[in-house]
Amino acid sequence: MKKPSLLPVIIGTGFGTGFSPFAPGTAGALLATLIWIGLSCFFSGLSLIGLTVALIVIFTFAGIWAANRLEEFWGEDPSRVVVDEMVGVWITLLAASAGEVWYIVGAFALFRLFDIFKPLGIRKAESLPGGVGVMMDDILSGIYGFIVLIAVRWVLG
Repeated sequence: MKKPSLLPVIIGTGFGTGFSPFAPGTAGALLATLIWIGLSCFFSGLSLIGLTVALIVIFTFAGIWAANRLEEFWGEDPSRVVVDEMVGVWITLLAASAGEVWYIVGAFALFRLFDIFKPLGIRKAESLPGGVGVMMDDILSGIYGFIVLIAVRWVLG
């Protein structure tokens, strides 16, 4: 039996977090959050936003590519592919600031809630073909989480 190449596996599984026996999507989103927190220790303000946007763009395209490769071996939208959760939580984290722990936790929680319950057309986005469908529902979950977190920040001042 043929195995997938290593690079799509590394990217698609979010550096292996997709192999977690318990809640692989949460494990992928947690790794992405920890990566963002690590970056926030060295960068802030516009630099952190720029790096986050770069991660989102790079991993969106890499994720589509990896998911397309991995679906041949693991089936449609495999649970081991968690790069989509990484991108989604990074989108929501655009509404957080370095060092604001409760907003970081809120970004993580909001993204996971939207990703799990899939309201407001998120479930429909999954039906797009191949890697685009794999990525798009989590991108939409990230956008909704971003909007809610920005609204909360605005209300709280």
